[in-house]
Amino acid sequence: ISKAIYNKFFHSFEDKSFLANIRETSKQPDGQVRLQEQLLSDILKKGKIKVNNIDRGMTMIQERLRGRRVLVILDDVDQLEQLKIMVGSREWFGPGSRIIITTREEQLLKVLEVDIVYKAEEMCENESLELFSWHAFRNSHPTEDYMDLSRSVVAYSRGLPLALEVLGSFLFSRSMQEWKSALEKLKRIPNDQVQTKLRISFDGLSDSTQKDIFLDISCFFIGMDKNYVIQILDDCNFFPEIGISVLIQRCLLSIDDRNKLIMHDLL
Repeated sequence: ISKAIYNKFFHSFEDKSFLANIRETSKQPDGQVRLQEQLLSDILKKGKIKVNNIDRGMTMIQERLRGRRVLVILDDVDQLEQLKIMVGSREWFGPGSRIIITTREEQLLKVLEVDIVYKAEEMCENESLELFSWHAFRNSHPTEDYMDLSRSVVAYSRGLPLALEVLGSFLFSRSMQEWKSALEKLKRIPNDQVQTKLRISFDGLSDSTQKDIFLDISCFFIGMDKNYVIQILDDCNFFPEIGISVLIQRCLLSIDDRNKLIMHDLL
Protein backbone atom coordinates (compact mmCIF):
# COMPACT_ATOMS: atom_id res chain seq x y z
CA ILE A 1 0.00 0.00 0.00
CA SER A 2 2.76 2.44 0.96
CA LYS A 3 4.58 1.96 -2.35
CA ALA A 4 1.34 2.44 -4.28
CA ILE A 5 0.72 5.73 -2.43
CA TYR A 6 4.26 6.87 -3.19
CA ASN A 7 3.91 6.03 -6.88
CA LYS A 8 0.63 7.94 -7.05
CA PHE A 9 1.84 11.17 -5.42
CA PHE A 10 5.61 11.48 -5.88
CA HIS A 11 5.16 13.44 -9.14
CA SER A 12 3.67 16.28 -7.07
CA PHE A 13 6.85 16.68 -5.00
CA GLU A 14 10.26 17.77 -6.19
CA ASP A 15 11.81 16.39 -2.99
CA LYS A 16 10.79 12.88 -1.96
CA SER A 17 12.07 9.70 -0.34
CA PHE A 18 10.70 6.19 0.16
CA LEU A 19 12.37 4.38 3.07
CA ALA A 20 11.43 0.69 2.96
CA ASN A 21 11.71 -2.06 5.59
CA ILE A 22 12.73 0.28 8.40
CA ARG A 23 12.16 -2.35 11.09
CA GLU A 24 14.59 -4.82 9.50
CA THR A 25 17.13 -2.21 8.40
CA SER A 26 17.29 -0.69 11.89
CA LYS A 27 18.42 -4.04 13.31
CA GLN A 28 21.49 -4.15 11.07
CA PRO A 29 24.88 -2.63 12.00
CA ASP A 30 24.71 1.13 11.29
CA GLY A 31 21.24 0.52 9.84
CA GLN A 32 19.73 3.72 11.24
CA VAL A 33 22.64 5.78 9.97
CA ARG A 34 22.17 4.28 6.51
CA LEU A 35 18.49 5.24 6.60
CA GLN A 36 19.46 8.82 7.43
CA GLU A 37 21.96 8.78 4.56
CA GLN A 38 19.30 7.51 2.15
CA LEU A 39 16.83 10.20 3.24
CA LEU A 40 19.38 12.97 2.71
CA SER A 41 20.64 11.55 -0.58
CA ASP A 42 17.13 11.08 -2.01
CA ILE A 43 16.01 14.61 -1.22
CA LEU A 44 19.21 16.58 -1.83
CA LYS A 45 20.04 14.61 -5.02
CA LYS A 46 23.79 14.93 -4.50
CA GLY A 47 24.77 11.30 -4.71
CA LYS A 48 25.88 9.37 -1.63
CA ILE A 49 25.85 11.57 1.48
CA LYS A 50 28.00 10.39 4.39
CA VAL A 51 26.67 10.52 7.95
CA ASN A 52 29.15 9.83 10.76
CA ASN A 53 26.66 8.97 13.51
CA ILE A 54 22.97 9.19 14.40
CA ASP A 55 23.20 12.54 16.23
CA ARG A 56 25.09 14.10 13.34
CA GLY A 57 22.49 12.69 10.95
CA MET A 58 19.66 14.31 12.90
CA THR A 59 21.43 17.67 12.76
CA MET A 60 22.05 17.35 9.01
CA ILE A 61 18.40 16.49 8.32
CA GLN A 62 17.18 19.48 10.34
CA GLU A 63 19.63 21.93 8.77
CA ARG A 64 19.57 20.80 5.14
CA LEU A 65 15.90 19.89 4.73
CA ARG A 66 14.36 22.77 6.68
CA GLY A 67 11.97 24.70 4.46
CA ARG A 68 11.76 22.02 1.78
CA ARG A 69 8.35 20.67 0.79
CA VAL A 70 8.93 16.93 0.96
CA LEU A 71 7.12 13.63 0.59
CA VAL A 72 8.64 11.03 2.93
CA ILE A 73 7.22 7.55 3.35
CA LEU A 74 8.53 5.47 6.25
CA ASP A 75 7.59 1.82 5.70
CA ASP A 76 7.26 -0.75 8.51
CA VAL A 77 8.22 1.35 11.53
CA ASP A 78 8.13 -0.42 14.90
CA GLN A 79 9.98 1.91 17.28
CA LEU A 80 9.43 5.57 18.16
CA GLU A 81 13.20 6.10 18.07
CA GLN A 82 13.25 5.33 14.34
CA LEU A 83 10.96 8.28 13.68
CA LYS A 84 12.77 10.64 16.03
CA ILE A 85 16.08 10.25 14.20
CA MET A 86 14.63 10.78 10.71
CA VAL A 87 11.55 13.02 11.00
CA GLY A 88 11.90 14.37 14.52
CA SER A 89 9.24 17.06 14.23
CA ARG A 90 7.13 18.92 11.69
CA GLU A 91 9.50 21.88 11.94
CA TRP A 92 12.26 19.86 10.27
CA PHE A 93 10.48 20.29 6.91
CA GLY A 94 8.69 22.99 4.97
CA PRO A 95 4.98 23.82 4.60
CA GLY A 96 3.00 21.36 2.50
CA SER A 97 5.22 18.41 3.41
CA ARG A 98 3.68 14.96 3.81
CA ILE A 99 5.13 12.32 6.14
CA ILE A 100 3.44 8.92 5.78
CA ILE A 101 4.15 6.08 8.22
CA THR A 102 3.19 2.42 7.95
CA THR A 103 3.37 0.36 11.12
CA ARG A 104 1.92 -2.64 12.93
CA GLU A 105 2.00 -0.57 16.15
CA GLU A 106 -1.21 1.44 16.52
CA GLN A 107 -0.05 2.77 19.89
CA LEU A 108 2.96 4.37 18.22
CA LEU A 109 0.65 6.50 16.06
CA LYS A 110 -1.29 7.60 19.13
CA VAL A 111 1.91 8.71 20.86
CA LEU A 112 2.86 10.72 17.77
CA GLU A 113 -0.61 12.33 17.60
CA VAL A 114 -0.64 11.94 13.82
CA ASP A 115 -3.22 13.88 11.83
CA ILE A 116 -4.91 10.93 10.12
CA VAL A 117 -4.85 7.18 10.79
CA TYR A 118 -5.91 4.79 8.05
CA LYS A 119 -6.43 1.18 9.08
CA ALA A 120 -6.01 -1.20 6.16
CA GLU A 121 -9.01 -3.46 5.73
CA GLU A 122 -9.21 -6.93 4.24
CA MET A 123 -9.66 -6.81 0.46
CA CYS A 124 -12.94 -7.82 -1.17
CA GLU A 125 -13.05 -10.85 -3.48
CA ASN A 126 -12.65 -8.89 -6.73
CA GLU A 127 -9.76 -6.81 -5.37
CA SER A 128 -8.13 -9.95 -3.98
CA LEU A 129 -8.42 -11.75 -7.31
CA GLU A 130 -6.87 -8.81 -9.17
CA LEU A 131 -3.92 -8.48 -6.75
CA PHE A 132 -3.32 -12.23 -6.83
CA SER A 133 -3.48 -12.24 -10.65
CA TRP A 134 -0.84 -9.53 -11.02
CA HIS A 135 1.58 -11.77 -9.13
CA ALA A 136 0.50 -15.16 -10.49
CA PHE A 137 -0.15 -14.20 -14.14
CA ARG A 138 1.41 -10.73 -14.54
CA ASN A 139 -2.06 -9.64 -15.60
CA SER A 140 -5.15 -8.16 -13.95
CA HIS A 141 -7.13 -11.40 -14.19
CA PRO A 142 -6.41 -15.14 -14.39
CA THR A 143 -6.54 -17.14 -17.59
CA GLU A 144 -9.86 -18.93 -18.01
CA ASP A 145 -8.48 -22.41 -17.30
CA TYR A 146 -6.97 -21.21 -14.00
CA MET A 147 -9.98 -19.21 -12.81
CA ASP A 148 -11.41 -21.80 -10.41
CA LEU A 149 -8.00 -22.55 -8.91
CA SER A 150 -7.32 -18.83 -8.52
CA ARG A 151 -10.60 -18.32 -6.69
CA SER A 152 -9.65 -21.16 -4.35
CA VAL A 153 -6.38 -19.40 -3.46
CA VAL A 154 -8.25 -16.12 -2.96
CA ALA A 155 -10.74 -17.85 -0.65
CA TYR A 156 -7.86 -19.33 1.36
CA SER A 157 -6.17 -15.92 1.70
CA ARG A 158 -9.32 -14.27 3.10
CA GLY A 159 -8.47 -10.82 1.74
CA LEU A 160 -4.96 -10.65 3.22
CA PRO A 161 -2.70 -8.82 0.69
CA LEU A 162 0.47 -10.41 2.08
CA ALA A 163 -0.84 -13.93 1.45
CA LEU A 164 -2.12 -13.02 -2.02
CA GLU A 165 1.26 -11.60 -3.06
CA VAL A 166 3.36 -14.44 -1.62
CA LEU A 167 1.17 -17.23 -3.00
CA GLY A 168 0.74 -15.53 -6.36
CA SER A 169 4.50 -15.20 -6.81
CA PHE A 170 4.99 -18.82 -5.71
CA LEU A 171 2.46 -20.14 -8.26
CA PHE A 172 3.67 -17.99 -11.17
CA SER A 173 4.48 -20.10 -14.28
CA ARG A 174 3.63 -23.38 -12.52
CA SER A 175 1.53 -26.12 -14.09
CA MET A 176 -2.09 -26.78 -13.21
CA GLN A 177 -1.09 -29.98 -11.41
CA GLU A 178 1.42 -28.03 -9.31
CA TRP A 179 -1.32 -25.55 -8.40
CA LYS A 180 -3.62 -28.35 -7.28
CA SER A 181 -0.84 -29.93 -5.24
CA ALA A 182 0.00 -26.57 -3.60
CA LEU A 183 -3.64 -25.97 -2.67
CA GLU A 184 -3.93 -29.41 -1.09
CA LYS A 185 -0.78 -28.72 0.91
CA LEU A 186 -2.07 -25.33 2.08
CA LYS A 187 -5.13 -27.01 3.56
CA ARG A 188 -2.84 -28.96 5.89
CA ILE A 189 0.38 -26.94 6.14
CA PRO A 190 0.48 -23.09 6.01
CA ASN A 191 2.90 -21.42 3.60
CA ASP A 192 6.25 -20.74 5.33
CA GLN A 193 6.75 -17.25 3.89
CA VAL A 194 3.27 -16.11 4.90
CA GLN A 195 3.62 -17.52 8.40
CA THR A 196 7.09 -16.01 8.87
CA LYS A 197 5.85 -12.52 8.02
CA LEU A 198 2.69 -12.85 10.10
CA ARG A 199 4.76 -14.06 13.05
CA ILE A 200 6.55 -10.69 13.22
CA SER A 201 3.62 -9.16 15.10
CA PHE A 202 3.44 -12.11 17.52
CA ASP A 203 7.19 -12.07 18.20
CA GLY A 204 6.99 -8.34 18.85
CA LEU A 205 4.70 -8.81 21.86
CA SER A 206 6.53 -7.42 24.86
CA ASP A 207 6.00 -10.23 27.37
CA SER A 208 5.04 -13.87 27.66
CA THR A 209 1.65 -13.05 29.19
CA GLN A 210 0.52 -11.25 26.03
CA LYS A 211 1.66 -14.23 23.95
CA ASP A 212 -0.25 -16.58 26.26
CA ILE A 213 -3.39 -14.47 25.84
CA PHE A 214 -3.02 -14.61 22.05
CA LEU A 215 -2.57 -18.39 22.07
CA ASP A 216 -5.48 -18.97 24.47
CA ILE A 217 -7.82 -16.78 22.44
CA SER A 218 -6.78 -18.35 19.11
CA CYS A 219 -7.31 -21.87 20.48
CA PHE A 220 -10.38 -21.49 22.70
CA PHE A 221 -12.15 -18.13 22.55
CA ILE A 222 -12.64 -17.02 18.93
CA GLY A 223 -16.25 -15.92 18.43
CA MET A 224 -16.87 -15.54 22.16
CA ASP A 225 -17.94 -12.39 24.02
CA LYS A 226 -15.00 -10.16 24.93
CA ASN A 227 -16.21 -9.46 28.48
CA TYR A 228 -16.72 -13.16 29.18
CA VAL A 229 -13.20 -13.96 27.95
CA ILE A 230 -11.74 -11.15 30.07
CA GLN A 231 -13.36 -12.65 33.18
CA ILE A 232 -11.81 -16.05 32.47
CA LEU A 233 -8.34 -14.71 31.68
CA ASP A 234 -8.46 -12.38 34.67
CA ASP A 235 -8.88 -15.41 36.93
CA CYS A 236 -5.59 -16.67 35.45
CA ASN A 237 -3.82 -13.38 36.40
CA PHE A 238 -3.20 -12.59 32.73
CA PHE A 239 -4.17 -8.88 32.96
CA PRO A 240 -6.45 -9.33 29.93
CA GLU A 241 -7.69 -5.73 29.60
CA ILE A 242 -4.28 -4.41 28.56
CA GLY A 243 -3.31 -7.67 26.88
CA ILE A 244 -6.32 -7.72 24.55
CA SER A 245 -5.84 -4.01 23.85
CA VAL A 246 -2.26 -4.68 22.72
CA LEU A 247 -3.38 -7.55 20.47
CA ILE A 248 -5.93 -5.27 18.81
CA GLN A 249 -3.35 -2.51 18.32
CA ARG A 250 -1.02 -5.02 16.64
CA CYS A 251 -3.84 -6.21 14.35
CA LEU A 252 -3.64 -9.71 15.82
CA LEU A 253 -7.21 -9.52 17.09
CA SER A 254 -10.37 -7.54 16.42
CA ILE A 255 -13.79 -7.08 18.02
CA ASP A 256 -16.93 -7.22 15.90
CA ASP A 257 -20.08 -5.14 16.39
CA ARG A 258 -21.49 -7.80 18.74
CA ASN A 259 -18.43 -7.60 21.03
CA LYS A 260 -17.16 -10.99 19.79
CA LEU A 261 -13.45 -11.78 19.43
CA ILE A 262 -12.38 -12.19 15.79
CA MET A 263 -9.05 -13.35 14.35
CA HIS A 264 -7.95 -13.81 10.73
CA ASP A 265 -7.98 -17.48 9.69
CA LEU A 266 -4.30 -17.43 8.65
CA LEU A 267 -3.30 -16.42 12.18
